[in-house]
Amino acid sequence: MKYDYYNSPIGSLLLAGDDSGLRFIGFPEGKGHLEPAADWIRDGQPFATVKAQLAEYFSGDRTEFDLPLHPHGTAFQLHVLQALQSIPYGETRSYSDIAQQIGKPTAVRAVGAANGRNPLPIVIPCHRVIGANGSLTGFGGGIRAKRFLLALEQQSHDCKGSVES
Repeated sequence: MKYDYYNSPIGSLLLAGDDSGLRFIGFPEGKGHLEPAADWIRDGQPFATVKAQLAEYFSGDRTEFDLPLHPHGTAFQLHVLQALQSIPYGETRSYSDIAQQIGKPTAVRAVGAANGRNPLPIVIPCHRVIGANGSLTGFGGGIRAKRFLLALEQQSHDCKGSVES
């Protein structure tokens, strides 16, 4: 596994992957904090495209990522991650919405757990999932990071939507 860091507005993000694609994005703090394993090799070259797309995202110029991804998890978790990728930029969904979408309407808690284990936050937008009452529920990078990401997307979404052709 190779890794490098990307200095983002929410802190230094650990990027890790292999020949199959990007496998992890780790936050600088919170439950999503990730340290490289002893056998990982630091190499920035494989992450040039990831870093460029993250820079575009944080500048408000990218609304979708186009990267080879290799997330891991159970079949259920991977199904949830796939559903998360369908949430449009600048919008949010509730855990219940995701449970309905994947055909498991009673699995709201399991959806929340799968969302919390997302190995590729930001790129797979788990930050776009909020409580049914609109509350900002837990996030691997902390609530402050989640609030920042949602505000970034809303601001960029509003600006793009207000531009007349």
